[in-house]
Amino acid sequence: MRQLYSTGVKFFLLFVIIALQSFSIDNRQVSDFKLKDTNGKCVSLKDYGGAKGFIIVFTCNHCPFAKLYPPRLNELDKKYKHLGVPVIAISSTDTINYEEDTYPKMVAKAHNEGFLFPYLYDDAQTVAKNFGAQKTPHAFVVWIENGKYVIKYSGAIDDNGGEPAKVKNHFVAVAVDALLNGREVTVKETRSIGCQILIRK
Repeated sequence: MRQLYSTGVKFFLLFVIIALQSFSIDNRQVSDFKLKDTNGKCVSLKDYGGAKGFIIVFTCNHCPFAKLYPPRLNELDKKYKHLGVPVIAISSTDTINYEEDTYPKMVAKAHNEGFLFPYLYDDAQTVAKNFGAQKTPHAFVVWIENGKYVIKYSGAIDDNGGEPAKVKNHFVAVAVDALLNGREVTVKETRSIGCQILIRK
C-alpha cells in the first residue's frame, strides 16, 4: 500500500511539473486586438507595419505603483520605438470599482503627463484575459515571429518602482536588447508588483 501511495505521489508531482512547464510564458502566443486610445483612435498591433515587437504594459490611473512608471515608459518608447519596438499601455481595470480609471480620466492623464505612447482602454477586459495580465503595472515583451505575436518576457518593468536611480535590473530593457541582438531572453518571467487587476466574470 505504501509503495502504491509513493508511486501515486510521484505521478502527481510529475503531472504538476508538466502542467507548470506547459503554462510557461516562453513562446506563448497572444492575439491581436483593437482598442480605443486617448485620442479616440482605434489601435491594433497590425497598425505597426515595421515593428519587430512590442513592449505592452497593463497599467491604470489609480494604482500607486502604476503612477511611478509613466516617465520610464516614455524613456522606453523613446529608446526602442525607432528600433521597431514601441511601447503600448493598456488599462483593463474595473471602472465600477475604480472611477479614477474611466476613459475621460485616462484621456486627461495621458495629456497632463505627456504620454508619448498610446494609452488604450480595454473596457471589456478581453486583452487582459488574453495576456493573463495580473497587476498594474504588468509588462510583456511580445515579439513577431512568422506573423505571430509571441510573449518573450512577462513581469515587472524593473526592480525598483520607488527609486528609479537605484534600479539594478531593467528587466524589460534587457529582454528587448537581447531580442534585437538575436539572443534568447535569459530572464523570461518575474513577479509583477502592483494593484490586482480584478477580472469581471
